[in-house]
Amino acid sequence: MTHINANEFGFLPKNSGILNYKALQRAVDQAGTIEIVKPGEYKLAGCVYIGSHTTLKFGNGVFIKKVDEIGKFTHVLLNKGALTKSYDEHIRVENLHIIVNNVDVRNFEVFGLIGQISFHYIKDLVIKGYRCLDLGKLEFAIHICTFEDVIIRDSIIKGDKDGIHLGKGKRFHISNCVFETYDDAIALNAQDWDISNPELGWIEDGVIENCHDLDDNKEKKIGFFCRMLAGGWRDWYKGMKVQKSDTVVSEGKLYRVRANPDGIRYVSLTKPTHTSGEKQIDGIKWVMAQDTVEYTAGVRNIVFRNIFLQKARTGFIFHLCDNEYNRSYYPDSKVPTQKKILLDNIRVLHNKQIPAVEIGTPLDYVAITNSCFANSNIQFYDSTVIDDYLVTNLHITGCTFNSKNINKVIKNKVEKKIVKIHEFSNVFLDV
Repeated sequence: MTHINANEFGFLPKNSGILNYKALQRAVDQAGTIEIVKPGEYKLAGCVYIGSHTTLKFGNGVFIKKVDEIGKFTHVLLNKGALTKSYDEHIRVENLHIIVNNVDVRNFEVFGLIGQISFHYIKDLVIKGYRCLDLGKLEFAIHICTFEDVIIRDSIIKGDKDGIHLGKGKRFHISNCVFETYDDAIALNAQDWDISNPELGWIEDGVIENCHDLDDNKEKKIGFFCRMLAGGWRDWYKGMKVQKSDTVVSEGKLYRVRANPDGIRYVSLTKPTHTSGEKQIDGIKWVMAQDTVEYTAGVRNIVFRNIFLQKARTGFIFHLCDNEYNRSYYPDSKVPTQKKILLDNIRVLHNKQIPAVEIGTPLDYVAITNSCFANSNIQFYDSTVIDDYLVTNLHITGCTFNSKNINKVIKNKVEKKIVKIHEFSNVFLDV
């Protein structure tokens, strides 16, 4: 494999964004290890496509500044296999510092993929030393979907939209990251609204640790430290009513409704069967999302450890979406059950009386250990049309709460919901 300096390909601080993105593309196409050594602010006017067995290293003092020289563009980096749904392998991105510079737009190269850096159909990916401090309202800082074996570490992300947004995949490790985001710091969205993930499926076997959710000092607080969005859908049938982001199974594929977030329900009389892209049928825009069939999606086997929650918002939410943007659970579909969650050494650093954990989906087991919740609590709530939220085993040990007892900490607002509480060695300060 080659080991090259991208500066020698004409990627230079003095050059235009057009010259630079073409030069960096020529360098990256060599594969191997590509370094940007010369410090400076590099204009970039287009997406750079990265392939397998490539390491891209940015030196200290190197900044990549998006510029609108030939039109706004979405991705700074996108893996080549995303365009053909073929897996890329063994990609490393080190010390990338992006200046968004208001070049914040959703021009889909892959429908549903909206990261400043995005990876779709990827195995063995490492991102470390990433910085993005001016994230806009339309793009995520990092967006990864349909993956295996992903490591993200030592990142600082600030701005308006999601920091790290994952879709379906398995085996991941996010560590030593600092977030100051208006929307979600981390989203594990196994189901998502149509423009926010290209495919749907389970997110599993991951660790998120040593992360900080800083307060952005905005009066209105939205989003969560970590959102875990589940979903369920069904086979298409004649006469079904669908809205924006609804999903159906037809002819061994998943199709999704692309529409405006206006709450309109459309009657589907003809099932979608096209093999790719988007097609309008009965006035409904159907996008063929994937040719692997699943009927539910959620998270399972996820560990959170050493998380510091400074921002006064819900830290962890397990939920189903039901609004004009997304109905993640279609009525009478198979119910998704999220599984096996550990929250260890969670530190709530604000004093607001808001939930640290909200559970609005079936969840079989969650353990909370060695944590300080201050005035926060744990809340179960009814988020959609599911009839049975099943039993949740809640294991709490070695935690500290500013409450009288465990009954003041756990709020169950779901009719007929059974929560089996196993708690010991907890401290209730009652302050």
